[in-house]
Amino acid sequence: MPRRYEVVGIEGLPEIHRGDGLAGLLAQAAHAQGTPLEAGDLLVVSQKIVSKTEGRIVNLGGVVPSREAAEMAAEIGRDPRLVEVILGESRRVVRKAPGVLIVETRHGWICANAGVDQSNVDLETACLLPEDSDRSARQLREALRRLTGHDLGIIVADTFGRPWREGLTNVAIGVAGIEPIKSYLGEKDPAGYVLQATILAVADELAAAAEPIMGKLDRIPVVIIRGLDWPRGETGSRALIRDPARDLFR
Repeated sequence: MPRRYEVVGIEGLPEIHRGDGLAGLLAQAAHAQGTPLEAGDLLVVSQKIVSKTEGRIVNLGGVVPSREAAEMAAEIGRDPRLVEVILGESRRVVRKAPGVLIVETRHGWICANAGVDQSNVDLETACLLPEDSDRSARQLREALRRLTGHDLGIIVADTFGRPWREGLTNVAIGVAGIEPIKSYLGEKDPAGYVLQATILAVADELAAAAEPIMGKLDRIPVVIIRGLDWPRGETGSRALIRDPARDLFR
Protein backbone atom coordinates (compact mmCIF):
# COMPACT_ATOMS: atom_id res chain seq x y z
CA MET A 1 0.00 0.00 0.00
CA PRO A 2 1.41 3.48 -0.82
CA ARG A 3 2.58 5.56 2.13
CA ARG A 4 -0.19 7.74 3.57
CA TYR A 5 -1.63 9.24 6.71
CA GLU A 6 -5.02 10.60 7.75
CA VAL A 7 -6.02 13.98 9.19
CA VAL A 8 -9.27 13.53 11.12
CA GLY A 9 -11.13 16.42 12.71
CA ILE A 10 -12.65 15.94 16.17
CA GLU A 11 -16.14 17.42 16.01
CA GLY A 12 -18.80 18.00 18.64
CA LEU A 13 -16.66 19.66 21.29
CA PRO A 14 -18.56 22.09 23.54
CA GLU A 15 -17.57 25.69 24.15
CA ILE A 16 -14.41 25.54 26.26
CA HIS A 17 -14.10 27.41 29.57
CA ARG A 18 -11.47 27.87 32.24
CA GLY A 19 -10.83 24.72 34.23
CA ASP A 20 -12.51 22.33 31.78
CA GLY A 21 -10.94 18.88 31.59
CA LEU A 22 -9.72 19.12 28.01
CA ALA A 23 -8.34 15.58 27.84
CA GLY A 24 -11.66 14.04 28.83
CA LEU A 25 -13.60 16.20 26.40
CA LEU A 26 -11.28 15.28 23.52
CA ALA A 27 -11.32 11.57 24.27
CA GLN A 28 -15.10 11.54 24.62
CA ALA A 29 -15.72 13.51 21.41
CA ALA A 30 -13.31 11.33 19.43
CA HIS A 31 -15.07 8.19 20.67
CA ALA A 32 -18.54 9.60 20.01
CA GLN A 33 -17.77 10.21 16.32
CA GLY A 34 -16.39 6.71 15.80
CA THR A 35 -12.68 7.59 15.80
CA PRO A 36 -11.52 6.76 19.34
CA LEU A 37 -7.94 7.69 20.10
CA GLU A 38 -5.44 4.97 19.20
CA ALA A 39 -1.81 4.21 19.97
CA GLY A 40 0.43 6.23 17.67
CA ASP A 41 -2.04 9.07 17.17
CA LEU A 42 -0.75 12.63 17.10
CA LEU A 43 -3.11 15.43 18.12
CA VAL A 44 -2.87 18.97 16.77
CA VAL A 45 -4.69 21.23 19.23
CA SER A 46 -5.64 24.84 18.68
CA GLN A 47 -3.87 27.25 21.01
CA LYS A 48 -7.20 28.99 21.59
CA ILE A 49 -8.86 26.13 23.47
CA VAL A 50 -5.71 25.50 25.51
CA SER A 51 -5.61 29.17 26.49
CA LYS A 52 -9.29 29.12 27.39
CA THR A 53 -8.90 26.16 29.76
CA GLU A 54 -5.97 27.97 31.40
CA GLY A 55 -7.89 31.21 31.85
CA ARG A 56 -5.71 33.22 29.49
CA ILE A 57 -8.54 35.63 28.68
CA VAL A 58 -8.31 39.37 29.40
CA ASN A 59 -11.27 41.73 29.74
CA LEU A 60 -10.20 44.91 27.98
CA GLY A 61 -12.57 46.95 30.11
CA GLY A 62 -10.19 46.56 33.03
CA VAL A 63 -7.01 47.47 31.12
CA VAL A 64 -5.48 50.90 31.75
CA PRO A 65 -3.09 51.80 28.91
CA SER A 66 0.35 53.10 29.78
CA ARG A 67 1.70 56.25 28.11
CA GLU A 68 3.87 54.09 25.86
CA ALA A 69 0.87 51.99 24.79
CA ALA A 70 -1.29 55.06 24.17
CA GLU A 71 1.38 56.72 22.01
CA MET A 72 2.03 53.54 20.03
CA ALA A 73 -1.71 52.93 19.57
CA ALA A 74 -2.13 56.45 18.16
CA GLU A 75 0.79 55.86 15.80
CA ILE A 76 -0.51 52.58 14.36
CA GLY A 77 -4.26 53.15 14.75
CA ARG A 78 -5.06 50.40 17.28
CA ASP A 79 -7.01 50.21 20.53
CA PRO A 80 -4.59 51.43 23.27
CA ARG A 81 -5.94 48.83 25.69
CA LEU A 82 -5.11 46.05 23.23
CA VAL A 83 -1.65 47.52 22.64
CA GLU A 84 -1.08 47.54 26.39
CA VAL A 85 -1.92 43.83 26.57
CA ILE A 86 0.35 43.09 23.60
CA LEU A 87 3.28 44.95 25.14
CA GLY A 88 2.76 43.05 28.38
CA GLU A 89 3.23 39.79 26.47
CA SER A 90 6.32 41.01 24.56
CA ARG A 91 10.06 41.18 24.99
CA ARG A 92 10.50 43.78 22.26
CA VAL A 93 8.79 45.43 19.32
CA VAL A 94 10.29 44.20 16.05
CA ARG A 95 8.33 46.33 13.54
CA LYS A 96 5.34 48.62 13.61
CA ALA A 97 3.26 50.31 10.92
CA PRO A 98 -0.35 51.48 10.57
CA GLY A 99 -2.47 48.56 11.75
CA VAL A 100 0.55 46.29 12.26
CA LEU A 101 2.55 45.43 15.38
CA ILE A 102 5.17 42.67 15.09
CA VAL A 103 6.84 41.68 18.35
CA GLU A 104 8.99 39.05 19.97
CA THR A 105 6.89 37.33 22.62
CA ARG A 106 8.11 36.37 26.06
CA HIS A 107 8.38 32.82 24.69
CA GLY A 108 10.71 33.94 21.87
CA TRP A 109 8.23 33.74 18.97
CA ILE A 110 8.24 36.53 16.38
CA CYS A 111 4.63 37.19 15.42
CA ALA A 112 1.87 39.76 15.07
CA ASN A 113 0.38 41.15 18.27
CA ALA A 114 2.26 38.67 20.52
CA GLY A 115 -0.39 36.12 19.57
CA VAL A 116 -3.07 38.20 21.33
CA ASP A 117 -6.31 37.44 19.48
CA GLN A 118 -9.88 38.75 19.61
CA SER A 119 -11.48 36.16 17.33
CA ASN A 120 -13.73 33.43 18.73
CA VAL A 121 -13.93 35.09 22.15
CA ASP A 122 -16.49 37.42 23.74
CA LEU A 123 -16.64 41.10 22.79
CA GLU A 124 -14.28 43.36 24.74
CA THR A 125 -12.01 40.43 25.55
CA ALA A 126 -8.74 39.12 24.16
CA CYS A 127 -7.13 35.68 24.27
CA LEU A 128 -3.43 35.36 25.13
CA LEU A 129 -1.02 32.55 24.30
CA PRO A 130 -0.51 29.95 27.04
CA GLU A 131 2.12 30.86 29.62
CA ASP A 132 4.14 27.79 28.58
CA SER A 133 2.76 25.90 25.58
CA ASP A 134 5.21 23.01 25.99
CA ARG A 135 4.04 22.51 29.56
CA SER A 136 0.43 22.67 28.34
CA ALA A 137 1.19 20.00 25.73
CA ARG A 138 2.92 17.77 28.28
CA GLN A 139 0.03 18.05 30.73
CA LEU A 140 -2.54 17.22 28.06
CA ARG A 141 -0.46 14.27 26.87
CA GLU A 142 -0.16 12.88 30.40
CA ALA A 143 -3.89 13.31 31.07
CA LEU A 144 -4.73 11.50 27.82
CA ARG A 145 -2.28 8.73 28.70
CA ARG A 146 -4.10 8.19 31.99
CA LEU A 147 -7.49 8.17 30.25
CA THR A 148 -6.69 6.05 27.21
CA GLY A 149 -3.54 4.12 28.07
CA HIS A 150 -1.98 5.39 24.83
CA ASP A 151 1.26 7.33 24.47
CA LEU A 152 0.18 10.09 22.09
CA GLY A 153 1.96 13.07 20.59
CA ILE A 154 0.67 16.61 21.09
CA ILE A 155 1.20 19.76 19.02
CA VAL A 156 -0.27 23.05 20.25
CA ALA A 157 -0.71 25.15 17.11
CA ASP A 158 -1.36 28.80 16.35
CA THR A 159 -1.74 30.75 13.10
CA PHE A 160 1.24 32.91 12.16
CA GLY A 161 2.11 35.09 9.20
CA ARG A 162 5.36 34.49 7.29
CA PRO A 163 8.04 36.88 6.07
CA TRP A 164 8.27 37.16 2.28
CA ARG A 165 5.07 35.17 1.65
CA GLU A 166 1.39 36.10 1.68
CA GLY A 167 -1.12 34.26 3.80
CA LEU A 168 -1.15 32.65 7.22
CA THR A 169 -0.34 29.09 8.26
CA ASN A 170 -0.47 27.02 11.42
CA VAL A 171 2.80 26.55 13.27
CA ALA A 172 3.72 24.58 16.39
CA ILE A 173 4.11 26.70 19.54
CA GLY A 174 4.07 23.75 21.94
CA VAL A 175 4.96 20.09 21.55
CA ALA A 176 5.10 16.95 23.67
CA GLY A 177 6.20 13.49 22.66
CA ILE A 178 7.25 14.55 19.16
CA GLU A 179 10.68 15.74 18.06
CA PRO A 180 9.90 19.07 16.33
CA ILE A 181 12.97 19.07 14.07
CA LYS A 182 14.23 16.30 11.78
CA SER A 183 17.78 16.77 10.55
CA TYR A 184 19.17 15.13 7.44
CA LEU A 185 22.56 16.77 7.81
CA GLY A 186 25.36 14.40 6.76
CA GLU A 187 23.02 11.92 5.08
CA LYS A 188 23.35 11.09 1.39
CA ASP A 189 20.65 11.54 -1.21
CA PRO A 190 20.07 8.84 -3.92
CA ALA A 191 22.75 10.46 -6.09
CA GLY A 192 25.30 10.29 -3.30
CA TYR A 193 25.27 14.03 -2.47
CA VAL A 194 25.84 14.72 1.24
CA LEU A 195 23.03 16.91 2.57
CA GLN A 196 24.36 20.05 4.23
CA ALA A 197 21.32 22.25 4.93
CA THR A 198 18.23 20.03 5.10
CA ILE A 199 16.62 20.42 8.52
CA LEU A 200 12.83 19.97 8.42
CA ALA A 201 10.44 21.61 10.89
CA VAL A 202 8.28 18.50 11.20
CA ALA A 203 6.04 19.93 13.94
CA ASP A 204 5.30 23.01 11.83
CA GLU A 205 4.59 20.87 8.77
CA LEU A 206 2.07 18.77 10.71
CA ALA A 207 0.47 21.82 12.32
CA ALA A 208 0.00 23.26 8.83
CA ALA A 209 -1.39 19.96 7.52
CA ALA A 210 -4.06 20.07 10.20
CA GLU A 211 -5.28 23.61 9.48
CA PRO A 212 -7.40 22.90 6.34
CA ILE A 213 -9.49 20.52 8.47
CA MET A 214 -9.59 22.81 11.52
CA GLY A 215 -10.39 25.98 9.56
CA LYS A 216 -10.97 29.36 11.20
CA LEU A 217 -14.78 29.21 11.30
CA ASP A 218 -15.51 25.47 11.36
CA ARG A 219 -15.29 24.96 15.15
CA ILE A 220 -12.92 21.99 14.84
CA PRO A 221 -10.11 22.95 17.24
CA VAL A 222 -8.45 19.51 17.36
CA VAL A 223 -7.43 16.99 14.72
CA ILE A 224 -5.99 13.50 14.87
CA ILE A 225 -3.04 12.72 12.62
CA ARG A 226 -3.13 8.95 12.22
CA GLY A 227 -0.95 6.47 10.37
CA LEU A 228 2.23 8.56 10.38
CA ASP A 229 5.46 7.38 11.97
CA TRP A 230 6.28 10.77 13.49
CA PRO A 231 9.65 11.26 15.23
CA ARG A 232 9.45 10.70 18.98
CA GLY A 233 11.26 13.01 21.37
CA GLU A 234 11.02 15.42 24.28
CA THR A 235 13.03 18.38 23.00
CA GLY A 236 10.18 20.91 23.17
CA SER A 237 9.21 23.71 20.81
CA ARG A 238 12.19 25.97 21.56
CA ALA A 239 14.18 23.92 19.05
CA LEU A 240 12.12 25.72 16.39
CA ILE A 241 13.42 29.17 17.43
CA ARG A 242 16.51 30.14 15.46
CA ASP A 243 19.55 31.08 17.54
CA PRO A 244 20.01 34.89 17.31
CA ALA A 245 23.68 34.31 16.43
CA ARG A 246 22.56 32.58 13.21
CA ASP A 247 19.62 34.90 12.45
CA LEU A 248 20.74 37.07 9.53
CA PHE A 249 17.59 39.21 9.72
CA ARG A 250 17.63 40.12 13.40
